[in-house]
Amino acid sequence: MCGGFTCSKNTLVGLNIAYILVSFIMIGVAVHGKVSGVVTSLPIIGGITACGVFLLLISVVGFIGAIKHHQVMLFVYMVVLFLIFIIQFSVSCAALGINADDEKKILEKGWAQADDNSKYDAEVLFNCCGLDSFDTGVTCEKLTCFGEQTNATAPVNHCSPCMEKIQEKIDTAFNAAGGLGLFFSFTELIGGVIACRYRNLMDPNAPISTPFAGNM
Repeated sequence: MCGGFTCSKNTLVGLNIAYILVSFIMIGVAVHGKVSGVVTSLPIIGGITACGVFLLLISVVGFIGAIKHHQVMLFVYMVVLFLIFIIQFSVSCAALGINADDEKKILEKGWAQADDNSKYDAEVLFNCCGLDSFDTGVTCEKLTCFGEQTNATAPVNHCSPCMEKIQEKIDTAFNAAGGLGLFFSFTELIGGVIACRYRNLMDPNAPISTPFAGNM
């Protein structure tokens, strides 16, 4: 780990530049999801955007604090980063340790609380109808898997329930999010430790003040 002033400064600057890029990617993903119509649920988009904006703000604080060796900004950055590490580490471990039964319960609860737009988005994305039965589906007749009407015969629902398809994606997402979150949580811990050390180091380029000699 860097012990010198210049090495610690450059490491902090590099970490915060990386965090700024990640925050812009998060905000861009949320905006793209809204514009393209892939995700129409405002809470989901708002949550991703809020995380991106918060990460951007704390990264800017850390970046400026590292450049100027500002004691207050580095202290705030260090404390917030440690808090984020604790939260993200806990959430990542929980995401990696979740089992299939817990995933099913989360899906059932989330499907029950979701609005019709979010349910229909999921049905279109996975080409399925309802979560575990057709009764919980939303406008399934508009899906491509739904049978077409022929010879005045009523269309037949050929769509399968979404539970199995969504659960497979959810399991992959939990593992990926848990692994990435665990990785980034340790980078945040390293960043916090370096910020703590860097804050207590003397700037070798700072002017040396001489004590006043003599009596008034």
